Amino acid sequence: MNFVSKYYPVIICFSLTIFTTIQAQEAKQHPLEAKIDSILSILTLEEKVAMCHAQSKFSTKGVERLGIPEIWMSDGPHGVRAEISWDDWAYAGWTNDSITAFPALTCLASTFNPKLAGEFGFSLGEEARYRKKDVLLGPGVNIYRTPMNGRNFEYMGEDPFLASTMVVPYIKGVQKNGVAACVKHYALNNQEHKRDLINVEVSDRALHEIYLPAFKAAVQKANVWSIMGAYNKFRGEYTTHHELLTKKILKGDWKFDGVVISDWSSAHDTKKAALNGLDIEMGTGTDGLGMTTANHYNQYYLASPFLKALKNGEISESVVNDKVRRILRLMYRTNMSSNRPLGRANNKEHHDVARKVATEGIVLLKNDNNFFPIKDDKNITIAVIGENATRSMTTGGGSSELKPKFEISPLQGLKERYKNATIIHSIGYASGASIYDQVMPSPYDADSLKIEAIKVAKKADIVLFVGGLSKSHLQDCEGDDRKQYGLPFGQEELIDEIKKANKNIGFVLITGNAVDMPWLSKVDGVIQTWYLGSMAGHAIADIISGDVNPSGKLPFSFPKKLEDNGAHSFGASSYPGINLTQEYKEDILVGYRWHDTKKIKPVYAFGYGMSYTDFNIKNVAIDNKKYAKNGTITVSCDVTNTGTIDGAEVVQVYVGKSKSNVKRAVKELKGFSKVFLKSGEIQTVSITINVDELAFYDESISDWNIEEGDYEIYVGNASNNISKKMKITVK
Repeated sequence: MNFVSKYYPVIICFSLTIFTTIQAQEAKQHPLEAKIDSILSILTLEEKVAMCHAQSKFSTKGVERLGIPEIWMSDGPHGVRAEISWDDWAYAGWTNDSITAFPALTCLASTFNPKLAGEFGFSLGEEARYRKKDVLLGPGVNIYRTPMNGRNFEYMGEDPFLASTMVVPYIKGVQKNGVAACVKHYALNNQEHKRDLINVEVSDRALHEIYLPAFKAAVQKANVWSIMGAYNKFRGEYTTHHELLTKKILKGDWKFDGVVISDWSSAHDTKKAALNGLDIEMGTGTDGLGMTTANHYNQYYLASPFLKALKNGEISESVVNDKVRRILRLMYRTNMSSNRPLGRANNKEHHDVARKVATEGIVLLKNDNNFFPIKDDKNITIAVIGENATRSMTTGGGSSELKPKFEISPLQGLKERYKNATIIHSIGYASGASIYDQVMPSPYDADSLKIEAIKVAKKADIVLFVGGLSKSHLQDCEGDDRKQYGLPFGQEELIDEIKKANKNIGFVLITGNAVDMPWLSKVDGVIQTWYLGSMAGHAIADIISGDVNPSGKLPFSFPKKLEDNGAHSFGASSYPGINLTQEYKEDILVGYRWHDTKKIKPVYAFGYGMSYTDFNIKNVAIDNKKYAKNGTITVSCDVTNTGTIDGAEVVQVYVGKSKSNVKRAVKELKGFSKVFLKSGEIQTVSITINVDELAFYDESISDWNIEEGDYEIYVGNASNNISKKMKITVK
């Protein structure tokens, strides 16, 4: 007997013992992964594939024989959507699916308050949990590139640092409830026009510096549990199953351990979906139980075609195992979690959060002669003119439309707040209803409405014109973009006529986008109010009455004319594209970066917002003048409320490098802090910036790089209102 044959059983036994010990140690260190592996080993191939695609409009299959539950999803970046039917887009007609409508995310971004973003996310997550949802399809963090994008109201503005900072606490808040946030739409989904056909061409530098940071923060700082793909193409390949974006960057470089979910019908190919990182395919078919099998759920790319490719060896089983491992991990975080809270809906705390976000997000843009606030005086008659004063702003808009338990209109909010003043109302202008992708004509005669509005204006001491856009098709709405930069339905002409009848006009502007403002000189005050949800009217009345001092700041620039926007300055090849391809020719110069660098003044700048009190920023200092590449920069200043009213100011820190070897914007936001001050109060504010955040994406090495040399630090309260500029050196 030779040595091997004599001792081979002992060697095997010894090796198995070591292997078992290692397995036991790994299981002890990673008990969740061990559980997942044990489930994977007993799933059939058919069961694995069934978990990778929809079984209804908003759910995926579980495995009944093993007690693995279904996954239930819901639209809802700012509120949980009403229940949708199993097989089509009709509402299910439930009577118990009404919720709290929170303000849209442009408003949340305008608060510049990350703590409030956490409260927003937590409250929203509680409502999703109460509705027994496992995945909440939001938030959206696509960058505001053009004011024509119909879906901008769902996103967090034009600056990647602001979006990154606000999205992290939002996601953490949602997920505290055992509900997965699903950050969307990954990536470069910056227009709705031909969104499922358009091919985006953009530099690596703009991709990494502008369009990916908020997604990266969601993954690496918030540990988001799911991400939704986008409809559009990037460099000729659909983004939902994109080799560079999804496979290499998201799952490779960023080490995302969650689930990639397609947008509804954004998957296009079985092999690419399988190999390039898509985990769950939703919405590709529209009819699960109809007369045809063509759109049945089993015909999805990650359904029967995927199973066939796995069985014939074209795709390795390790591919489906990775997908199911991620899906099971999502389940253990949500519907298979042992300590999941119960959730709540429509409670006072949620209404309070919705109102607080709304009031902190409203931006005072103009206030000549202290037009706002307006006192509640029995000798004052206030004319409220405009369809937006009574129109529901929670319905419409596409997939984010809501069914709130109640919605306080601006007119109702004003009437409930102003007990002494006389309030009269006229519709003034009217839009048509939006049905699917069609805009119906208005049922009212425009001239008659105008005549009546002028009569009402003549009777009043003050006119509040409540106008702007709505969440109708071709306005602020999913599915297509706006057709005009100006206000629709004759609002500009109506303001001209009202001005002849009453010189005291304030504009309550309800939009999710910047608009043309040729009427600006004809009004004394403007407040930008966004889509504010259930508590809209109360929040608007809070600001107009002065019960709350406005503190919102714009999350995007308002260009004077559309051509002043970077994306539009290059013509159709940049927006909306030619032959279904568009080039982001403004590159990294998005929003205020474009206005600053090209010296094109906007009407209102990024970060701008007025108050009923006054603030002074002084004694600006930095901790030293020279920094190592791995160091931190601390900027401090004293903020004084020099007025007579308590209020809040947002200190903003921008960084630039005038002498650079690469193209740069004049300055970029790198830090901010919202500070609440009583009248006469002084506070010292400190903002810390990691030197690493000064890096640019170096295309020559396909990685981040920090230039040595001098940098400029700008401290102020808007991108165009800088109190102090200083210089530092990075070595």
